[in-house]
Amino acid sequence: MRPRKTDRHLPACVYHRHGAYWYVKRGKWTRLHAELGPALHEYARLVAQPTEGVPALIQKALPSLIEGKADVTRSQYIRTARELALVFAEYRPEQVRHGDIVQMLDAYSATPGLANRMLTVLRLAYRWGLDRELVASDPTITVKRLRQQSRDRLLSAGEFTAIYNQAPGWLQCVMDLCYFTGQRIGDVLKIQRSDLLDRGINFVQQKTGKRLIVGWTEELRAVVERCKRDDPGAASLTYLIATRNGTPRAHKNVWKAFKVAARSAGIENATLHDIRAMSGTEADQQGIDPQLLLGHSDRRTTAIYLRDRSAKVVAGPKRANKFHK
Repeated sequence: MRPRKTDRHLPACVYHRHGAYWYVKRGKWTRLHAELGPALHEYARLVAQPTEGVPALIQKALPSLIEGKADVTRSQYIRTARELALVFAEYRPEQVRHGDIVQMLDAYSATPGLANRMLTVLRLAYRWGLDRELVASDPTITVKRLRQQSRDRLLSAGEFTAIYNQAPGWLQCVMDLCYFTGQRIGDVLKIQRSDLLDRGINFVQQKTGKRLIVGWTEELRAVVERCKRDDPGAASLTYLIATRNGTPRAHKNVWKAFKVAARSAGIENATLHDIRAMSGTEADQQGIDPQLLLGHSDRRTTAIYLRDRSAKVVAGPKRANKFHK
């Protein structure tokens, strides 16, 4: 296949002209869509993918890539693999060059998180292929990730309360648990009644596998008792926050409910994950080690979550004994 000179982030025979994406074959121009994502999906419907192409390599590697990963990471990798299959639908692994991948990142620059995830999954797939001698080289090695601006949104107590007052009872329990434990939403939703120990709530973080116990406070005990009291099912349910059939609440449904509550409260640009940052920041202000609470192994990661940018009051040194009086 002759290398493209323009639109190198697009599959073969796809061009961007006059505000839309077109599939051109044998002189016939077929309009796909004005936006890249839907255009790629329509393209995939029109064109069969080669059995030994990049999409095939990714699908072969995918089971190994998602093995042992947290549920959220697994679903992200699977969705990303589909997106990559659309971008490289007619490419064989040896045809992908450094420039092709950079063009892909440029095309998805409006969503740098997705773009970098696409690079990660593509890189892992090529490494998997190298280990099994399915590919001879890895074109992703020299490609740099897009710069992502760290989120610095800090929910105020007033904003938290406004959203809280618009949330259903079960979501209030989730919000309280996220705040008082400082744990990720996925770990909070997986709390089992057997995790309620004498010393506190036992967590095994899905993302890192780190184990920690968040000790009991008066507020945390009150939240747990409320969760038990408002349990929609029988007291023998496995999970602390469960649906009526005893299963843990779905991550996406909880996020959706939080967005509805935030919209009703008139609070913009707020996510459920901001509560974890709020918890870590408040712990730091109260003299509690936020790194231990959040379960980070690197202090630099914790620093991302500490979003109090106000000026700190510091004390100067006292006069040392070596000074003359």
